[in-house]
Amino acid sequence: MSPVCPSAPAGAVSADEELARGLPAGDDDSLAAAYHRWSALVHALARRSLGDTGEAEDVTQQVFLGVWRGRHGYRPERGAMGAWIVGIARRRIADAVSARSRRAELVVSAGAALALADRPGHGDPEAALDRVLILAELARLPAPQRQVLHLAFYEDLTQTQIAERTGLPLGTVKSHTRRALHLLQGRLGGTRTR
Repeated sequence: MSPVCPSAPAGAVSADEELARGLPAGDDDSLAAAYHRWSALVHALARRSLGDTGEAEDVTQQVFLGVWRGRHGYRPERGAMGAWIVGIARRRIADAVSARSRRAELVVSAGAALALADRPGHGDPEAALDRVLILAELARLPAPQRQVLHLAFYEDLTQTQIAERTGLPLGTVKSHTRRALHLLQGRLGGTRTR
C-alpha cells in the first residue's frame, strides 16, 4: 500500500495514481478525469494572465490537447500530474502572449501600410506602387474582413467600437482582423525587396 499524503484525501492519491497509469497508456477516461480535475485551474491561470475569457478557453483546450499528445512524456517520479499540467499551461499562456504581441506588430505595420495607401501624390514611384498593391489586395479580401479593416484604419475605430457599429460579436471582429491582416501579410510580404 502506498503512503498517503497528509494534505490529500486517500481517494485523491488513489485517483492520481490511476491517472498516472491510465493517461500515458492512452485511456480516454483518464484524460476526461484530468480535464475535470484541473481544467478550472488552467482556465483561471490563463484568464488571469491574458485578461480575456475567450483566449483563456482556447488556451485551456490547447493545454489538454497538449496533455493528450504529450502523455507519453509524463513521468510521475518527476512530479505530480497537476504540476505537469500547470507547466504545460504556463508554456501555452506564454505562447498566447507572444502571439498577441505578433498580432499587435502586424496591426501596426498594416496600419502604416494602409495610411500610406491613403496618401496620394507623394511622388515616390515605389510609394505609388505600394498604394496600388495594397488597395488591390484590400479589394480581394472577403467583405466582412475588408469592412473591419476599413473601420479600424480609415475611421480609427477600436475593435469594441467596430463590434458595436456592425453588430458583430467582439470575437468575430478580432478574428476578421487577424485573418485579414494575415492574408495581407502573406500576399504583400514578398512583393517588395529592398
